[in-house]
Amino acid sequence: MTPRLSRRNALKAVLGGLTVASAGLLTQRKVRAEDPSEDPRFLIVLTATGGASIIDSVMAVRASECPNASRLNTFPDEQVQSIPGSPFRAVKYASKKVGPLPYAVDTDQAPFVKKYHQDLLAVTWTTTSVNHAVGERRAITGNEAWRGRTLQEIVAAYYGKKALLPNAHLVAGLGFNEAGSDTTLPDYAFGEVVAEPLYWPLSLHGTKGTPARDKASQVADARALRSRLEAASEMNRVYQHAPLLKRWRELRDSRLPAFEQANLIDRLLFLPNDDKHPLGAYGLSPSADAQRVRDAFPDYDRDPVDAQAALAFLLLKQRLSVAITLGFTFELSYNEAAGGLGNGELPPGALFNLPIGFDFSHQSHRAAQALMWSRVFKVVDGLITLLKSEEYAGGQSLWDRTLLYIATDFGRTKDRPENHEGFGSGHDLNNGVLLLSPMVNGNRILGGVDPTTCLTYGFDPITGAPDPGRTMNEAQIFSGILGALRVDTSASGLPDVPAMRKG
Repeated sequence: MTPRLSRRNALKAVLGGLTVASAGLLTQRKVRAEDPSEDPRFLIVLTATGGASIIDSVMAVRASECPNASRLNTFPDEQVQSIPGSPFRAVKYASKKVGPLPYAVDTDQAPFVKKYHQDLLAVTWTTTSVNHAVGERRAITGNEAWRGRTLQEIVAAYYGKKALLPNAHLVAGLGFNEAGSDTTLPDYAFGEVVAEPLYWPLSLHGTKGTPARDKASQVADARALRSRLEAASEMNRVYQHAPLLKRWRELRDSRLPAFEQANLIDRLLFLPNDDKHPLGAYGLSPSADAQRVRDAFPDYDRDPVDAQAALAFLLLKQRLSVAITLGFTFELSYNEAAGGLGNGELPPGALFNLPIGFDFSHQSHRAAQALMWSRVFKVVDGLITLLKSEEYAGGQSLWDRTLLYIATDFGRTKDRPENHEGFGSGHDLNNGVLLLSPMVNGNRILGGVDPTTCLTYGFDPITGAPDPGRTMNEAQIFSGILGALRVDTSASGLPDVPAMRKG
């Protein structure tokens, strides 16, 4: 007998259906959480090495706002531009030289900030070291906040299970490249250094592009013989369980064949097929996106950072990496195409990177900061432009799922000799950093700057309200970045900083 359909029975049926549906949704959500590599998000760490000062960028202080303007790092009012519809500011600065270097600087941050302010988030912090290597490491570990893991390792472990090169370091020799101290992470999460991004794709195949390119079967036989001989060797008997040896063999015997089968040598080459690089003569061809990346980074063959950025985009587009580190080092990078000294001056465009990067602020704070910020913004602009042009899925671009962290080691001192424009600065714990992403709480400054001291102060991590009595530490910013990337940090013990993430 069919039960009578009363209002109560109907309500039970509806609620029961909703319960089942809700359970299904929860189950689906759980499945996605168990394998985030099915729907990854991406992290780019761009190294602003040497102390990128936030108050020489989007949090600059006008002289008219500061009672001690002549003795602090404030700018003449006309050099600080307000950005319509935004709390950010932009510095316009020109100088005939950078300290002792006869190199003219003429920079304007406003076009970049206007273009990206909706995806730009400035967060203040006070760090715990003014040592370069230590400060850089703490910028990516949150001062060992989660078992000493780096941001790159965490993102690679969480989202990079199916990527061939989850954690790629395209710049080397910095604290930003250090491995974390948690050895329990899967091997694939640890960083791989790409020493020469321009030519590195040529190393991704054992025969292609070499005289042995038509002898793949013989090479395969030689590899198989090598493996049999190694297995019977005394070294293998003694060291076969050594972690480093196991890691090396995994890279050589599993990863390299995977690179070859995926034809990465062609998918990642962005060199042109020309007289200088006759790729066709060796059976090679540039990536289908090679011209796009060369247009975005036209100095790819002269500027190391342009080459890094070009490869970074291709690694993300091909879903080969989920965490990429690139950027500026302490090394001078000179553009030989610009020419040498003329009339005792370096020509425009001669310097890609100052000696010791942002740390050249010791000799000439204003000009060094202006030049290096302009270089950072140029690279970021190129990357975002490419990522926005590349569809991810479902109407989203790659940029919609990427977070770019401009990481630096520490801040710079705020004082200067009275009314002196050519002053030098030292290292300082007080500073802030910039994040760019559609996933962050954009077009906001979290915290603020006290115009009487030029020191930054903190914010409420939940609401984002400015709090002049608070300073933010490395662990909080570290956690906020992971939160914006939707990484599950429930087992980490990290403080939650919802103010940094959108929604």
